[in-house]
Amino acid sequence: MRVFVTGATGNIGSAVVKDLIAAGHHVLGLCRSEEKAAGLAAAGAELHHGSLEDEDSLRSGAAQCDGVIHLAFNHDFSRFVANCEDDRRVIRALGSALTGTDRPLVITSGTPIANTVPGEPAKEGNAIVGSNVHPRAASEEAAAALAAEGINVSVVRLPQVHDPITQGLITPLIGMFRQKGECVYVGEGLNRWPSAYVLDVARLYRLVVERAEPNAKYHAVAEEGVAIRDIVSAIGRRLDLPVKSIPQEEAPAHFGWLSMFAGLDMPASSAWTREVLGWHPTGPSLISDLERLELPGH
Repeated sequence: MRVFVTGATGNIGSAVVKDLIAAGHHVLGLCRSEEKAAGLAAAGAELHHGSLEDEDSLRSGAAQCDGVIHLAFNHDFSRFVANCEDDRRVIRALGSALTGTDRPLVITSGTPIANTVPGEPAKEGNAIVGSNVHPRAASEEAAAALAAEGINVSVVRLPQVHDPITQGLITPLIGMFRQKGECVYVGEGLNRWPSAYVLDVARLYRLVVERAEPNAKYHAVAEEGVAIRDIVSAIGRRLDLPVKSIPQEEAPAHFGWLSMFAGLDMPASSAWTREVLGWHPTGPSLISDLERLELPGH
């Protein structure tokens, strides 16, 4: 296949590009930065100049390929709601280039969208919350609209995707801890965040675009739920900072925009994904990657 990949130079995207090429596929990677273009070319991908703001570049990239994997997302979480609405627009633009074909579009969402059964891990077939509850649901709402038009769209829901350099929402959390000089969790810290190693996630995206199952939902989850207290304690050991609990009422002032996530219990299952795709994650755990976290100056 010839696959158009947005976010091709990002942490997950660059791993997806390498996995696709290693499996014999050809990659057309969206890139706006000349600096990052060299790395994309070195990986063996073809460069497609453009950006998320340039819908013509999105449509032209999608139109000339056999499938699309959409990974790009603005990770400035301080404007999270606006970024999610931007993603709705991007997905609509990508889908418009695939109208009347059966070529697959694989979009990205988050596992918390399907945490809709109290006390149970999110499952692929669960009902989802709306974007009025969780802004990231905008991506899945856009995908559902495309599916209703007959476009072959499927969804990969991400947990905290990690390696020793980045770990999803945990990365800005680490920056906050370093700035404040202490590592903090809410209450007993028993709320859980799911996780997966970046190379396992990359392999899953390839399996999904190869399968091209319309309207399917997949969970890129290796560990169903790691207690936030264990996450924060591992960070504290690596940064050599004190670890403590704060009450829920102090969370907004302490965490700022991250407070919407800090106390969430959001375990997620990937049992169905593993069964239908034969996907078996083998990478290191989240805690082991945090214990070998790469720090500036080290």
